[in-house]
Amino acid sequence: MTIADAPPVVAAAADAAVRWHPGSSFRLDQTMFPLMRGNADPSFAVQSSGFWMAFTTPSGPVSLRLSGGGLGAGSFVDAQAWGPGAEDAVAGVPRMLGAHDDWSGFDEPDFHATLPRLVTESRRRNLALRLPSTGRMVDSLVPTILEQKVTTLEARRGYRYLMYRYGTPAPGKAPAGLLVPPTAIQWLAVPSWEWHKAGVGPQRSATVMRALQSAVALERLAELDSAEAGAKLQTIPGIGIWTAAEVVQRTHGCPDSISVGDYHLAAYVGYALTGQKTDDAGMIELLEPWRGQRQRLVRMLYLSGFRKPTFGPRMTVQDHRRH
Repeated sequence: MTIADAPPVVAAAADAAVRWHPGSSFRLDQTMFPLMRGNADPSFAVQSSGFWMAFTTPSGPVSLRLSGGGLGAGSFVDAQAWGPGAEDAVAGVPRMLGAHDDWSGFDEPDFHATLPRLVTESRRRNLALRLPSTGRMVDSLVPTILEQKVTTLEARRGYRYLMYRYGTPAPGKAPAGLLVPPTAIQWLAVPSWEWHKAGVGPQRSATVMRALQSAVALERLAELDSAEAGAKLQTIPGIGIWTAAEVVQRTHGCPDSISVGDYHLAAYVGYALTGQKTDDAGMIELLEPWRGQRQRLVRMLYLSGFRKPTFGPRMTVQDHRRH
């Protein structure tokens, strides 16, 4: 039985709580989706009682439950938190859920008129979406590095293995099995053979180790704007434009960063906008008229329901754990 299938948790009184009013329609599931590393991410649980997540704040670990959403200006999200990091967690809920995510430029009539019909129709149906902004650099960077140049299946399998080995139980009356991701210090203590058992090659594990040697400076990137944070991430050997974009999309709610180098994205965007496959250079050219809002446009394409043709070779799943 997965965490999502488990009976709902009846939690004790929270250590901290807040009710946040987005001021407009809000979809909690759409906003939270990019933060989850698949449906079996051990640091998340989706139950009838709401979205549960576990992470570490400057004050310590926390279990956070989010529930609510809805249509119109009266929508709200209830946040309840347990553990040493409870106060920090509820204070960060509005930012995490996109309180500062401003779609007015995207929805401005003149700009909106330039968008492809597929995008405008998707936006009309998805006015409640916000881009999340966690501000938690390590929690976003490590699993993103694990996703470099491998299939999603491989990356998430490896991440789950390492989470089960080095994650810690979520505090409070969280769902059984909910885990707090390792801190930077805990990641740095993972021995080489455990990376191997997780199916993480030496290049990716070395990049994690290199990046986390300066974890304090890394976390300070959350206070910079997304462009500067992404540029500074790319000064770390092993972190390129794809990794930096994937990180700031989650940590900063970046409306423009594009995952150049993604195995599927360029072809997807090409087929969606022109009916033809394209490469990274072609994708950048296609999206140039909407610079500043390109990530919003891509999210609308994904939410449109469009699917690109599935012919052609698939990336081979590699498993070197027994070698």
